[in-house]
Amino acid sequence: MWRRWGLIRQAKLMLLQLLRLRAQPDEIAKGFALGIFVGMTPTFGGQMLIAVFFAMLLRENKIAAAIGVWISNPITAPFIYAAEYETGRFLLGMEHVNFHVTLGSETITKFGYDLLVPMCIGSVVYGVLLGAISYAVVLRMVPSMKTLRITRWPRPFQKRSH
Repeated sequence: MWRRWGLIRQAKLMLLQLLRLRAQPDEIAKGFALGIFVGMTPTFGGQMLIAVFFAMLLRENKIAAAIGVWISNPITAPFIYAAEYETGRFLLGMEHVNFHVTLGSETITKFGYDLLVPMCIGSVVYGVLLGAISYAVVLRMVPSMKTLRITRWPRPFQKRSH
């Protein structure tokens, strides 16, 4: 039953893509860590482009960077952004954001500052931490996983029409 779940299948395919890259483990690990770092930033929607751009700029593995960005996806993003906001708010000693009834340019500016600054601080903290951890894990995982034989999942039965 669980083999039919698209998210699990997609995660397996991304793992296979990462393991089948024809690059040194260090290059793959650096690209993946860069993707993790960018994936932790509050730039939802543009993270893949940002990660690939910086991977090209820093001459790291672009595919690994693009795969690493998927740490932040529609399922995990609310939890990641909430943790980043709370961490940044704690580090800056700020109060929780208050929603105002009237919307004006001052309210929007203050709301943006009170929300985005803590999220950016928290994203740097989590990005550096998870980037370093993922670099170490992927660096050790890639050589041993390249020798592992992962079986192919059977495709669901589809009727053929003649």
